[in-house]
Amino acid sequence: MGCSCGHQRRQWEVVADGGSGKVLFTGSKAIADTVSKRYANSVVREKGAARQTPPATP
Repeated sequence: MGCSCGHQRRQWEVVADGGSGKVLFTGSKAIADTVSKRYANSVVREKGAARQTPPATP
């Protein structure tokens, strides 16, 4: 018998360099928040979210 989550289980990523760097961790929201405190300038975002790109400089 399958689970009743309805495939709504969300995963979160900890991403270096303000969201434009390497993915450091993927997992639950609570653990991602804890892991992000270990890395300066890291952000927590939902897995599959669009990557942030830095603005182009003229």
